[in-house]
Amino acid sequence: MKPTQFEYDRPDSVEAALELLEEHFDAELLAGNQSLGIIMANRFASPERLVDINRLDELAFVDIRADEVEIGAMTRHRTLERHDDLREVLELLPEAAEQIAGPAVRNRGTMGGSIAEADPAGNYPTALSALGGELHVVSVDGERTIPVDDYFIGYMFTDLEENELIASVSFPREPFPVERSGSAFVELKRGAQTWPTVSAAAAVTVDDPASDDPLVETARLAVGNAGGIPLRVDDTLEALEGEPLTDGALETVAEAVRDDADPADEMHADREYKIEMAGEYAVRSLRKSYDRACAGRN
Repeated sequence: MKPTQFEYDRPDSVEAALELLEEHFDAELLAGNQSLGIIMANRFASPERLVDINRLDELAFVDIRADEVEIGAMTRHRTLERHDDLREVLELLPEAAEQIAGPAVRNRGTMGGSIAEADPAGNYPTALSALGGELHVVSVDGERTIPVDDYFIGYMFTDLEENELIASVSFPREPFPVERSGSAFVELKRGAQTWPTVSAAAAVTVDDPASDDPLVETARLAVGNAGGIPLRVDDTLEALEGEPLTDGALETVAEAVRDDADPADEMHADREYKIEMAGEYAVRSLRKSYDRACAGRN
């Protein structure tokens, strides 16, 4: 099957792209084209106009600052996967990138495209939710910042307006000092080119990596594909603070995840299996993050 006929624009600047979005309300943005093209080819979507933003090089960057990491929306998965400095400060982001599909997809796909799509199985939405990040979006009306808690609303439904474009995403560094923090992204999937059955992103800071039983100072967790939006159990994680990360504490988190998970059945994984695996991978991500924090590295 082929897509229906459409108009095509390839602007050279953010300003030109925003003008097109304002003028054509039903236009769709084309970034890495790792999802939209497939959807259009199967006629699940038939936009009348595509605005190709692949020339917007100003939106492709990784800026590591003392208080936060900001990543441009057009930054490719491959760039993040191979970014050694980023791996030093927030390792889960390169780990999330390197587990996306195969090399061809990682060479073309972008962080902004993935977050705009907001598929609950996507790696970046899960990572963004775990780290408490923010989205910086622009339109002809100006700029605004959307906290991640306000961005994801429902299954592939977000707070992004039709005339807005994601310019960048920022992740706070302040709760995660490199010398005593660890982070991790883990996932279960059938093969490289498939979506994960479940995934989990976590970050843990401990009080003193050199002690015999380091205490959890901060713990963050999000589980992907366990519901319409990334799943968090913040109240349960707060109970971990001030204590070592024991097997009993991890089981408490797993129980909370299983209680709150509401995934859809899939061909190769029914709802009950996904609920069980959501708890398991939540534990794996937290344990890996804690071990890295205790080792004095991220």
